[in-house]
Amino acid sequence: MDEIINKVANSSLEVFDLEDYYPIGIRTQIDISQWLYEGFLLKEKDFREALKNHDWSQYQNHLVAIHCSTDAILPAWASILVTTHVSSFAQKVVLGTINDLETSLYQEILSKIDYTQYQDKPIILKGCSKKPVPESAYIFAIQELQKVAKSVMYGEACSAVPLFKKAK
Repeated sequence: MDEIINKVANSSLEVFDLEDYYPIGIRTQIDISQWLYEGFLLKEKDFREALKNHDWSQYQNHLVAIHCSTDAILPAWASILVTTHVSSFAQKVVLGTINDLETSLYQEILSKIDYTQYQDKPIILKGCSKKPVPESAYIFAIQELQKVAKSVMYGEACSAVPLFKKAK
């Protein structure tokens, strides 16, 4: 019998795994509707009082997404006012859902990476994450990788889908 050779391990393929860049931290979503009358109507005096009495220290070092789960029409200052209260405790605050928060985190992290280590190499943009990597992070990553890589595939080495190949 011939010896089994792991061609993937011996190849020049580089794996770009977005999970490696997953930021550690507690994700918290703050729903503005909790401070609205019947979840829909913002009464300024009551809203300000509720924010003043809220325990903001519970968000210490959290990654926070501020949103409204109802169809309430809110003035722009409402989410800004919530931000003024939570920002002194939270690591990061964004307007939107947890997915919007993840997108913002990845955009920030991926913009700081030195992609020259992938210069003229075949890359696999690893899929099938165990962590909640937003699809937008893959969009950010491919834009940077295709500037330097020889080729980029998506998935796993055993079943990668070609995405990009540099013209010769």
